[in-house]
Amino acid sequence: MASKQGSPKNAVLNPVTTKYDFFGPPGAFLISTTVPPIIYALYFGCSEANGGCPPRMALSTLQDRVFSALQDPSWWKSLWDTEATLMYLGFYAFCVLAWAILPGDWVDGTVLRTGGTIKYKINAFSTYLLTMGIVTGLIYRDGPQSFTFIYEKWVGFVTAAVLMSIFQANLCYLASFRPGAILALGGNSGNIIYDWYIGRELNPAIGSFDLKTFNEIRPGLILWALLDISMLCEQAVRRGRFANATDSMWVVFTFHMWYIVDCLYNEPGIFTMMDITTDGFGFMLSVGDLAWVPFTYSLQARYLAFNHLELGLYGTAGVVAVKVLGYYIFHEANSEKNNFRNGSNPKNLKTMDTKRGTKLLISGWWGLCQHPNYLGDLLMALSWSLATGFDTPITYFYPAYFTVLLIHRQMRDDEACEAKYGEDWKRYKKLVPYKIFPYIY
Repeated sequence: MASKQGSPKNAVLNPVTTKYDFFGPPGAFLISTTVPPIIYALYFGCSEANGGCPPRMALSTLQDRVFSALQDPSWWKSLWDTEATLMYLGFYAFCVLAWAILPGDWVDGTVLRTGGTIKYKINAFSTYLLTMGIVTGLIYRDGPQSFTFIYEKWVGFVTAAVLMSIFQANLCYLASFRPGAILALGGNSGNIIYDWYIGRELNPAIGSFDLKTFNEIRPGLILWALLDISMLCEQAVRRGRFANATDSMWVVFTFHMWYIVDCLYNEPGIFTMMDITTDGFGFMLSVGDLAWVPFTYSLQARYLAFNHLELGLYGTAGVVAVKVLGYYIFHEANSEKNNFRNGSNPKNLKTMDTKRGTKLLISGWWGLCQHPNYLGDLLMALSWSLATGFDTPITYFYPAYFTVLLIHRQMRDDEACEAKYGEDWKRYKKLVPYKIFPYIY
């Protein structure tokens, strides 16, 4: 058994965090208390039940409505939906059972500080296929009206997901104090608020069930797919049948499913992500995985469920062109990076030697900017919103938020690389000065 916290052996294994991210405890507190309200605000600020997207009323009237609602106990009670909560818990339990029952390869993750590795079961895509099979069968048998209940109970599902996020963050924080727990290097500051938010334990698990990697893509992305299906069904019911659904809805639905399937099919790719290798599992990841991703990323589909926009041939072609361009840049940039990391260089790309004995790419897509994959990702995100037209800025929340997220991630990467490469990194930044947007930033 490992030594208790505070012993010399454990101090080496789990050093105290001396540097904060996200502006430390104040930032952690601010994000923790604003993320759930933002998810609710995106619904109440963009729904037909509240007068449109945004509600068509004077700002003073809107402010009065908001303050009145916040002071009304019945409004707070309306956020709770027992049926939606039970359905959400049932869905989450289904995902866990599918992980346990469906076959899948076991792969090793990155090497831990203890020298060992964690084995992960790969069957997220199988879980998705099983889910889609069940839902497709239900809709085929009972029609699209059988799956509009998510649209109708949206707020209740949000509340259930947020409460599950808080529950898991609390549970994992308390469990991280048990002897032998491997803590995240950034989550052992001793400040309760910060460590609870950022995640204290690196890989909380129950036996072979690793909670962080399970939550990373399974319940959130599969729920996102179900939300989009419900939005499509809602529009199909209103317009008579699926064939009458608008081109904008089909474009958004296809783009979202493309993203979801790509993530789930390439599940092994998450094991090299910072979320898995470096960050602990706290409220930051739990609320992001379980609530933020499904309920904010599906905003365009929910908007189109009650705003039936027709793009037309040229509008559809333009939106698809942006998506394809983004995907091309994202795919080609990652292909260049992966080939380089695997020791091949089929395009004869130029490199820069470092004192560490490694090389850095300075041509191809990686010569245009330091993170061309981020550029491709942002173009794809923009295409989702372009499909909703220009009548409201709210449906552009995702690309705006995603831009801030990726710039923050780029800043973290820049800091880590400067610590890793020293003067070589400063020389690299002179050769590749643009970070994400060539000739702009």
